[in-house]
Amino acid sequence: MLPVYIHIVEMLKKQGHEVVSEHVASAGLEKIEARITDEEIFNNDVGFIDECECLVADVTIPSIGVGYEVGYAVSRSKHVLCVYREDAKVSAMVRGNKLVISVSYKNMEELEKMLALHLQSKIK
Repeated sequence: MLPVYIHIVEMLKKQGHEVVSEHVASAGLEKIEARITDEEIFNNDVGFIDECECLVADVTIPSIGVGYEVGYAVSRSKHVLCVYREDAKVSAMVRGNKLVISVSYKNMEELEKMLALHLQSKIK
């Protein structure tokens, strides 16, 4: 999924958004995280959420960590946009949450349109 994450970060920046967790689109993320403690990772990640206006999460691949981040962002009254490939089996806990916008995409062009559409109405 790294190429998709890189593309999402590039699209967000192109649309004028600041991406506070740009490092997630880095090929060296695992090496970076191997040098810090679990507590530091947790503190960094919740700090990014506390600092942001909106959380954008690709939930195509199930992840307990991303699920936690989505729940944390909702609990902090952040705007949450979950995107996923149309063939993904996304948890009903994401799709059924009325506080989360969840949209599927077929390709990168459609994803870019979805990001622009949903973020322009949520972020001023």
